Amino acid sequence: MRAGGFRSRPASAYACALIMTPLFLIVLVIQVLLIVHCVRTGRNTIWIWVLALLMLPGAIAYLAIEVIPDLLRSRATRQAMRGVRRALDPEQQLRAYAAAAERTGDVASRQRYAEELLRHGQAERAAQVYGQALGGLYQHDPNLMLGLAQAQFAAGRGAEARATLDGLIAHNPDFKSPDGHLLYARALESEGQLDKALEEYAVVAGYYAGAEAPLRHAQLQLRVGQRDAARQTLAALLEHARAAPRHYRQAQERWLTAARRELDAL
Repeated sequence: MRAGGFRSRPASAYACALIMTPLFLIVLVIQVLLIVHCVRTGRNTIWIWVLALLMLPGAIAYLAIEVIPDLLRSRATRQAMRGVRRALDPEQQLRAYAAAAERTGDVASRQRYAEELLRHGQAERAAQVYGQALGGLYQHDPNLMLGLAQAQFAAGRGAEARATLDGLIAHNPDFKSPDGHLLYARALESEGQLDKALEEYAVVAGYYAGAEAPLRHAQLQLRVGQRDAARQTLAALLEHARAAPRHYRQAQERWLTAARRELDAL
């Protein structure tokens, strides 16, 4: 045995050992993926050489200069960031709209403020702001009147909401809104005008894009004792949902779940 008792390894053995380390393999995979990304997205071909020769430093530079800024500019990322901000400070947007409405006092800023108030459950205040916006040239603006009716209904004033919607149609006979039509049926129901509400529900359920209108129609049918009619309405709604695209079922899950529950109870 030679002095020291151990044979020295060739330099190539150390190189092979280094190449096979998990860290090296991870960097290599990232390097390949970024080169593919560079080619597919039509980036400057200089990046291919940077990624190939510099490996980890090149990957970091490419991510920092090319990938991350694109992600920050994307619509999905902006929506996600807005969602995070709302979760951390739910009333940030509300305060911003309130300040804008106070500063400018124009119709558009008041409308945005009123809509945000309604989303935050402040229906009475929203109705006040809508009322302030409905003046002058905008005295009979259909979108503002619809917003006012929504705020009035959310505040528990169904008769006022129905009267506002009657005024909306009187002054804007060509205005069409499935949401407004559904709100009108709900307002009639809240007033106890059940026969008229059933008529309106039947009409709006025939063209309403979502599942809420036919569900509310079926629920009122049950309320007045029309069990067979309600069963048919619910069965037709769920059959339509089964044939609809997945995104429809996902978007309408709340109403479809309630429809299944109502049908199972019959």
